[in-house]
This record gives sequence, C-alpha cells and structure tokens, in this order.
Amino acid sequence: MLYYTQLIFVKAGQEAAFHAFEDQVLPLLERHQGELILRLRSPASSVLATTVGHPYEVHLVSFPDREQFEAYRDDPERLQYMALKDESVGRVLLIEGTAL
Repeated sequence: MLYYTQLIFVKAGQEAAFHAFEDQVLPLLERHQGELILRLRSPASSVLATTVGHPYEVHLVSFPDREQFEAYRDDPERLQYMALKDESVGRVLLIEGTAL
C-alpha cells in the first residue's frame, strides 16, 4: 500500500474554483482503488512551525500501488477538470510513503 500526502496551496480568492475541482475529482478515487483517508483544512493559528507556508488543505490518500495512483492521476475524466485546478492551485507538495 502506498500513501500520498498532499499539501495544497490555493490561490487567494480561488477557493470556490478549488472546491469545484475537488467535488469532481475526489469521487474518482474509488474507481482506482484509492481512498481519501484524511482531508484537513486548518486555521493558520494551528501551524506551530513551517518552512513551506500554511497549506489550504492537507490530503492523505492511499492506493494499492503506484500504477493505481498514476491511473487516477491520468484518468481522462479527472483531466477534463484540470483547468479548475490550474486556476485555483498555486502549488502542491506531494509526498509518497509507506506504512511502517
């Protein structure tokens, strides 16, 4: 099992476009055996230390293997909403890991 943590930095004023993107693509996880384990949106006051800034959202998702992750990433239905992501997301820090 692989785990992917995303720190998602949304452009100021583009939260609605980001939510529209997420509403379309998160349901596609199941198609690729993915699971949204955690979706967190915390206030800036909850960040005790950072060298990367305060992310708008943090996602933790799992996939059985990298192939399933890549199939989700490259899903044609997901790709049709990439304009919303490009409009709303400034940057994403993606971390791949395994359970210890």
